Amino acid sequence: MSRAFESIRVGRWTLPQRFVMAPLTRNRAGAGMVPTELAAQYYGQRASAGLIISEGTQPSAVGQGYLDTPGIHSAEQAAGWARVAGAVHAGGGRIVVQLMHAGRIAHPDNKGGLETVAPSAVPAPGRIVTASGEQDHPIPRALETAELPTVAADFADAARKAVEAGLDGVEIHAANGYLLHQFLAPSSNVRTDAYGGSPANRARLVVEVTRAVAEAIGADRVGIRISPAHNIQGVLEEDELDTAATYDTLVDQLAPLGLAYLSILGDPASDLVRTLRKRFGGPVIVNSGFAGTTTLEQVDGILEQDLADLVAVGRLFLANPDLPRRWREALPLNEPDPATFYGGGAEGYTDYPFSS
Repeated sequence: MSRAFESIRVGRWTLPQRFVMAPLTRNRAGAGMVPTELAAQYYGQRASAGLIISEGTQPSAVGQGYLDTPGIHSAEQAAGWARVAGAVHAGGGRIVVQLMHAGRIAHPDNKGGLETVAPSAVPAPGRIVTASGEQDHPIPRALETAELPTVAADFADAARKAVEAGLDGVEIHAANGYLLHQFLAPSSNVRTDAYGGSPANRARLVVEVTRAVAEAIGADRVGIRISPAHNIQGVLEEDELDTAATYDTLVDQLAPLGLAYLSILGDPASDLVRTLRKRFGGPVIVNSGFAGTTTLEQVDGILEQDLADLVAVGRLFLANPDLPRRWREALPLNEPDPATFYGGGAEGYTDYPFSS
């Protein structure tokens, strides 16, 4: 029997298998950045994932980065997520919403003119898609020290809304070059206050956000995602010693909280990922990255080598709503269509067929 189909206890959930659905941005939110009935259908179709980690969802209006990404800071958005939760639970699944403040990976045109904020007034490289076409990332406003408790409070309030809407919990997004990752990295955080400079200072906001969320909804409903040395979107962690010190101090402060899980994007066989898993002490999900599609053989290999407790799977869940059955029964797989990944309607979203 494949190890991928062993059940496992994670936080307050007993999951039917050791692979979960990774967060996948789809840019299909409705007016007011509300999840639609189509989103409820999409997530409900994938309930057999056992645990779904939702697309990145802004905890505040200013936290929005891209066009048409859902929020969870208004009553209307919470109602939309309640429909999603109902559809997933009707299929026997569990879903957590990934709380993602985009920070400097944003543009005012994508969020009603609201400013872009970041740890420091250092713009991200490259360009961002807006309703009027690609534009340069703007120079963000550096958040004042006195504002940072509000950032933590926004995450905690969004987490409360998620649980009240019937979602099973949240994942804090501290990876992939977004706001919390921007605080962790010396390239994007050049602050001179208590939230910049040393590894411990750069980790401070992530710890405070996580504590606030855990206190709001219970630590066993909370996961957190990190991507050390991912070096993406101008968030660079190229000094191995500094990176290790930053994430060691971060994980050492997270471990006592009793979180549901730690999700790490990176090479699961690397010394850094192995060390962080050991320091965390609880369930660890790994995502081996975006370079290729994660196969069942790769999932089994990671588990058999004891490199993780669970594995996050992305694109194959996007194209195969019944992926666990297909893998278990060695059935043919649908191929993902990259042309329909972002934006649009049902095509490439809810029209991938189940196996007959």
